[in-house]
Amino acid sequence: MENMTLEQKKAQFDEFFMMRHPLNVNVSLQSDAEPLPAVEDLDTHMPYAFRIAGEMASIEAQALRPLRHLSDHAESLADYLNHQARKIDLMMSFILHQQDDEDCRYTTDKFGGGGMVIVSQTALEVGRTAQIKLFLDQEAAAIFCYGEVIACEKAGNDYHIAFIFNRIREQDQELLVRASLHLQTLELRKRAQTRREDPSS
Repeated sequence: MENMTLEQKKAQFDEFFMMRHPLNVNVSLQSDAEPLPAVEDLDTHMPYAFRIAGEMASIEAQALRPLRHLSDHAESLADYLNHQARKIDLMMSFILHQQDDEDCRYTTDKFGGGGMVIVSQTALEVGRTAQIKLFLDQEAAAIFCYGEVIACEKAGNDYHIAFIFNRIREQDQELLVRASLHLQTLELRKRAQTRREDPSS
């Protein structure tokens, strides 16, 4: 990605679906002297809570997948295991939120698998890199990655700053894609419900 032009980075950023939704994110700017880690070395730079959260999500998905092929007699077992998984998700969410640093907290305007746009009171220079933590409450998960500013636009009294993710694990990128699509589905269901309850709206 270092050899890509700004226009190429913007085009790659736009390839992913973006969901307009507020998420808490931590953005810690890197100095020019700090080299970004290779993608394969991200685990060693990642806080331990983020590493185990990713492993737990993977284990949970693998454990629940075989239940889909069981007969109706296993429905109670599946319900029980899903409730247990939800309890673990809630505990994991609590642990991950301890990683949320108020001093470098921002809110997203929108996000997707390729990047995010944050709302900031101050401008950032295009090309600045940052360590990023995204907190996904709906998924009881969080993402640790690095990003680069590819746009900074004035929006009222604030700035909308676009980051492309330039160091992110593949499983975390897939989680962001799923989370954005999940939120879109919930939004569409809410709109459909509103229309049913109030046809004149």
